[in-house]
Amino acid sequence: MVDVTRTEVTVVLPGEGDSVALPGFGAVFKLLSQHNGGEVAIVEHPFAVGTITAPHLHTREDEHSIVLAGQIGFRSDDSEVVLGPGGYITKPRGQMHAMWNAGSEPGRIIEVITPGGFENYFRDLGELLVSHASEPVGQGVRTLHELPEFAELADKYGLSYGTPDWLDDVMDRYGLKPPTH
Repeated sequence: MVDVTRTEVTVVLPGEGDSVALPGFGAVFKLLSQHNGGEVAIVEHPFAVGTITAPHLHTREDEHSIVLAGQIGFRSDDSEVVLGPGGYITKPRGQMHAMWNAGSEPGRIIEVITPGGFENYFRDLGELLVSHASEPVGQGVRTLHELPEFAELADKYGLSYGTPDWLDDVMDRYGLKPPTH
């Protein structure tokens, strides 16, 4: 159980933080919500060229992104923008959104998640991907979205995935690979 009465001093030096490798998109944990009574989590996400996150909607938290490197595109419902280093955006809960590398160089963002707790989704997703990594594609193996464990994970974190009508257009305009999770 999270101690809601106390925030701990937390120091993470540049280049530090536990990480999870996800296809084209990773997660480096900078501030865990367990250290601040569940108020906030901070995760750094590297974006490979050509990467887009699967469009999704949060029911429990807002995400505030700060671009550190590269050109990162954001779509949240009907709002779309590409931001360079120093750009900020809030993606409110309840809006279908995605992020992508809109440039030709690797990108990187900091994601501030309020309230905290959702950072654990990335760790759980990484474990799910590893557990199915040895399954050969095309031999009865379904996509990640079709696995019962994936639906259970999304439900656990109050997350919904979808295919909004703007997805194909964004992928075409930026030459992106289809999302893998």
